[in-house]
Amino acid sequence: MEARFVGIAELAEAPSVAVVVDVMRAFTVAAWAFGQGAERIVLAESLDEALALKARHPDWVALKDGPPAPGFDAVNSPGLLRSLDLGGRTVVQKTTAGTVGALAVKEASLVLCAGFVVAEATARLLRTRASDSDSDCYGVTFVVTGEGGRADEDLACAQYIARRALEAGTNAAEYLRRAECSRAAAELAQGVRRGVHPDDVALCLELDRFPFAMVAALEDSLMVLRPCDVPPPADELPI
Repeated sequence: MEARFVGIAELAEAPSVAVVVDVMRAFTVAAWAFGQGAERIVLAESLDEALALKARHPDWVALKDGPPAPGFDAVNSPGLLRSLDLGGRTVVQKTTAGTVGALAVKEASLVLCAGFVVAEATARLLRTRASDSDSDCYGVTFVVTGEGGRADEDLACAQYIARRALEAGTNAAEYLRRAECSRAAAELAQGVRRGVHPDDVALCLELDRFPFAMVAALEDSLMVLRPCDVPPPADELPI
């Protein structure tokens, strides 16, 4: 597998396989939404689109970055979201970086959205895809969404997943340390960003909290994210 790491602005054309990484906090929140029972997540192009979808579907749950706002049910915080019962619900998500990155690669044949909380399942899916590929040069584009492609928490997570996809024994400690020391982590911890729970940083750094990967695909013109179970290979199954 050949990996390349780019920011959203560097995407000249849709890659074949894309892993869109937003650790703090979009795709940690998405994973928690699925963990709380959500059926699917619609990734909105704009706040106006999110509100329009909510207006047409009052039972959907709309969330955004920043502080609470009229028309939105939740904010982009795993610590705050984990108290919600989302069983069977559709969530509409609009964030500053993560959803933008996923929509930028919506024409890719495979789009995965990831953070540390789903790292192993994501890497495992990439390994499976690579082994099934006819190409000797299987390429994966990791989209580093934060800070114009320079966010160290996103880059660290992307590099960890890429390495883990190649070497199952890769240790996460150094990658998690980089994320913990990142600018985003500091801003969340210091309350610079709004709509934050005190546990958000710790929850974003909780390695492999969920056993699924997250796959995004176009459904009736909407970019929809769904959980995808990735069984371990036979040699990792308990005897």
